[in-house]
Amino acid sequence: MIKTKRAYNFNAGPSALPLPVLQLAQEELVNFKSTGMSVMELSHRSKEFENVLLHAKQTLTELLNIPDTHEILFLQGGASLQFSMIPMNFLASNQVGAYVLTGSWSEKALKEAQKLGQTTIVASTKEEQYRSIPDVNNLSLPSDTAYLHVTSNNTIYGTQWTEYPSIENVDLIADMSSDILCRSIDVSKFSLIYAGAQKNLGPSGVTVVIIKKALLSRIPENVPTMLDYNTHIKNNSLYNTPPTFGIYMLSLVLDWIKAQGGVEAIEAQNNKKAALLYNSIERSNGFYTPHATEDSRSIMNVTFTLPTEELTAAFLKQAKEKGFVGLAGHRSVGGCRASIYNAVPLEACEVLSTFMDEFAKENS
Repeated sequence: MIKTKRAYNFNAGPSALPLPVLQLAQEELVNFKSTGMSVMELSHRSKEFENVLLHAKQTLTELLNIPDTHEILFLQGGASLQFSMIPMNFLASNQVGAYVLTGSWSEKALKEAQKLGQTTIVASTKEEQYRSIPDVNNLSLPSDTAYLHVTSNNTIYGTQWTEYPSIENVDLIADMSSDILCRSIDVSKFSLIYAGAQKNLGPSGVTVVIIKKALLSRIPENVPTMLDYNTHIKNNSLYNTPPTFGIYMLSLVLDWIKAQGGVEAIEAQNNKKAALLYNSIERSNGFYTPHATEDSRSIMNVTFTLPTEELTAAFLKQAKEKGFVGLAGHRSVGGCRASIYNAVPLEACEVLSTFMDEFAKENS
């Protein structure tokens, strides 16, 4: 087998996958578990695939310590479809959906909810270009609040919640697409968690939903069948043909996380990776300017700017020549962004940190 040099992949999503996962998938690609077929060829109702699905649910339950009060679903449509499904299922006509705005994706979630019912913005940092997470310790919600929606990590702006609001008798819903499994969380505090897989869970095409069973009684009967969470729970995520290959890959990624020592070990590694890059920013004495305030910095997306657009272009050009991929910032904010999801190895961050130090020294 010809060995190909792996890129230093800092793409924001679809993003890096663990090399051992890719290698195992390669081995099993044409003959999965001695079936004589690829997992992509299996019937989604076969025993072999149902075992894949069950294993994925069991491993995710173990890694996140998901209580019996919650159910796991594997759906399609990405987080973007959840923006609509949530208000369709849980925003009654006499209630208000409460949203915290911390970036573009929370704005999009709000926009879809506004099409379906009453909403309110209970906190926002938009006026400061989303450089921080709002202080929600004294958050005041309307008495008719249906749920409180937050986006746990903001890929474009590089901010992340360090602690979540906890309000009595209010269902907390979180879009965790870009930081699920990056650190330990208390799932019991959330009524619904959803996450597109393409950042920390696997390839694009599958969406994980962790939903509190007590919510299901609130779903009105007029919700279209495919958009009703009850449909997918009753059918074990097999009401229609699911993204079988995506679920298989997700299962392998979960096994890989478990082999690393679980979420606690992954969290420690993520903190090391983030510290390398933030330390390079601080050492530059202002050459690199972080977008996020220190108390809101993400350990998944490190965002920063350089003094001029010319230096930014030079930085990205030299980075590409050295094998770095995906370091350009989002077009809405410019600058640079290193997405250091779970599968990005420590070595890649060490090499990037060294490059950042050298570039700053040469161009200051």
